[in-house]
Amino acid sequence: MIPSAGRPPEGREPVAVHLPITLGQFVKLAGLASTGGDAKRLVMMGAVRVNGEVETRRGRKLALGDVVEMAGAVIEVADRQAPGATTAQD
Repeated sequence: MIPSAGRPPEGREPVAVHLPITLGQFVKLAGLASTGGDAKRLVMMGAVRVNGEVETRRGRKLALGDVVEMAGAVIEVADRQAPGATTAQD
């Protein structure tokens, strides 16, 4: 049984973060773990999947569109633009 360290969001939700980000940081920021230590333990236990595969490296760099799964939560990595940032147009 996977311990519940926090309240994971229901369903597949995008979580916007500043990239690059590690799996451990993402697990904490997405609310899947309440502390960085909890995130480390969950990842090392094999409780987290990235793109459908178990990932035990908390330092794994996540990319835009990666899907992280844990304890029934399915969360997609989305990029967060800095406030006031503009998007280049062709």
